[in-house]
Amino acid sequence: MELLFFFVYNGISMALFEQRMKLPFATRRRKQPYSPQTTPRTPLTSWMLLVIFTAVFAGWLAFRRVWQPSIFDYFPNFSQEVLPILELTGALTLLVLWFILWWYRFNSDELTQKPTMTVEQLYALSPFEFEEYVGQIFQKRGYKVQLRGKSGDMGVDIEVRRPTGKKAVVQCKRYKHTVGPETIRELYGTLIHERASHAFLVTTAEISDAAQQWAKGKPMTLIDGKTLVKIATSLDHE
Repeated sequence: MELLFFFVYNGISMALFEQRMKLPFATRRRKQPYSPQTTPRTPLTSWMLLVIFTAVFAGWLAFRRVWQPSIFDYFPNFSQEVLPILELTGALTLLVLWFILWWYRFNSDELTQKPTMTVEQLYALSPFEFEEYVGQIFQKRGYKVQLRGKSGDMGVDIEVRRPTGKKAVVQCKRYKHTVGPETIRELYGTLIHERASHAFLVTTAEISDAAQQWAKGKPMTLIDGKTLVKIATSLDHE
């Protein structure tokens, strides 16, 4: 019984974890197209699954080694000799899975995919969620994306690289008021400081004529809220 428990436990935990993480040796499923008429079910995250498996394993160890129920005295000697090895295997399996999850979390370039939103919905996002949304659009257009939005980011919310390797910087402004030329001048200074080949300003608001005029002739692209929605919509239909 004990042997069966550990074989089933390790097999299920590894199989479910591989499926959630989509590792190279896991079976991949085709992505289902997003439909705005249906709300997809939210599956257990990899973190939740691993926490559950760890809690079950810890509960088993507490049950067997702390409480030490007398039922184990009736088990064959063979199972009592093999059980510590299986427990060690289970512990090592969990350690490996935690390491894989940690590595995947800090090395994955994949962003959480969000559906196309209106300008009002975009403004309702948190600053970080808006940066993720913009990063997702650049990723769909073939750029390699690195989110940099945090304290001390030097005015760069997202760093993107073209397939050729050229670096560009993106500044995200989740504004309601019109963006003026002073914001564009600051972004141009960031472009020079970062030694980037291009700079993008992406905002939920409108961009003033003076700001657009100031950016003319410079390696800068200004994207207002309406344009951002159009770009996202066109990418979803490709």
